[in-house]
Amino acid sequence: MTITSPSSLSKILARGPFQAYTYAYPHKTAYRPLDPPVPLRDAWAAEQKDNLFLYLHVPFCEMRCGFCNLFTTVNAPRTLEEEYLDAVTRQARVIRGALGAGARFSRMALGGGTPTYLRAGDLERVFDLLEDTFGASPRDLPASVETSPATATPDRLAVLAARGVDRVSIGVQSFVDSEVRSVGRAQDGAQVRRALDAIRAAGLPGLNIDLIYGLAHQTPQTWLHSLETALTWSPEELFLYPLYVRPLTGIGRLGRSWDDERLELYRLGRDFLTARGYVQTSIRRFQRADGPPGDEPEYTCQLDGMVGLGCGARSYTRALHYSSEYAVGAVGVRDIIRDFVDRPDGAFAVASHGMHLSGDEQRRRYVLQSLLHHTGLNLTAYRAAFASEARQDFPQLAQLLSLGLAEQRGETLTLTPVGMEGSDALGPWLYSDAVQRLSEAFEWR
Repeated sequence: MTITSPSSLSKILARGPFQAYTYAYPHKTAYRPLDPPVPLRDAWAAEQKDNLFLYLHVPFCEMRCGFCNLFTTVNAPRTLEEEYLDAVTRQARVIRGALGAGARFSRMALGGGTPTYLRAGDLERVFDLLEDTFGASPRDLPASVETSPATATPDRLAVLAARGVDRVSIGVQSFVDSEVRSVGRAQDGAQVRRALDAIRAAGLPGLNIDLIYGLAHQTPQTWLHSLETALTWSPEELFLYPLYVRPLTGIGRLGRSWDDERLELYRLGRDFLTARGYVQTSIRRFQRADGPPGDEPEYTCQLDGMVGLGCGARSYTRALHYSSEYAVGAVGVRDIIRDFVDRPDGAFAVASHGMHLSGDEQRRRYVLQSLLHHTGLNLTAYRAAFASEARQDFPQLAQLLSLGLAEQRGETLTLTPVGMEGSDALGPWLYSDAVQRLSEAFEWR
């Protein structure tokens, strides 16, 4: 099998390093209605289910930031929160039955949206549901929960700590108030500092801080200020995100663009953190070298499955990715949530929206997610997974080596620093023609 790429790498790179935020393949914009719908029992019947990821999506926030394209709604009425959790409870029971015997979880996360938008009592309810239905408890598994400065309150954090959550991720984006206001984020520095102090006071062992570069009015000096301020709390991780303009986001509607200053700021942030004892594991993720291990045991994202709960959550088997429909606009999101909470139990037993992954797409996903991580693409592991040779399946990988974007040591192909900073161009380069066409044809709502 030989899998070609539509364009030469040189042409792709000429378009610039920041082309698409690549974190999963294929993106949900490539999903379409499944005809016929796939019964979940059939989808999971032949899967390895001893190292699954359990993910719960909470599509609620107190505000929508100008850069956000996540599946979330703002200021939801209390009744909708309750209806949503009722629907998730019904969905969880149906999915647990569909998984059958032998399903075990090695990792879990609550994302969104903002999971801590839920009240403390509702968070207790969620953890009870996950433990009672799936046998998944943060006391036994690595568990991550996303929060925000406004919702990282002592009562909510006390629930996370008591339940054994070992990682909390907070979106700060910038410690300069004018910069966060430029993307429609109502946030002040005092509130951020109180939230970070509360996370540390709660005794949660892992703290991640998200920061964004490429914001309006941001300079190298203000970017360094945000980085230096973040280190005040000695976070175990930092994620550094370039600002992207996405359809139907607040910024996207303005028609603004950003230039190559983002690359300068990326390099400045990378060098700043690595000089202070952080290890870069991807273009975005930096781990404190003396912190607890950040890679959860056993789970391999390229091959192992994910079970998603709630609308907006993805689920993965090797040959099928599925979720609810995807939207960014306020009306579209609310309509999808309403459909979810009104859904009869039987509708949770089938996948009706997603994408079947051919052998080609499975290989692409494996190569893409391996290369964009600092551990790289292990050719022996690829051979074991697919009974073929990665460099024969993807002859275009030779371009990475010839352009100095990757190096091969033994059986592992890893990106060089220049290759790593081009990750958001290399990702789209590896997308299939079919996935690119589907994503380009996606109708945003």
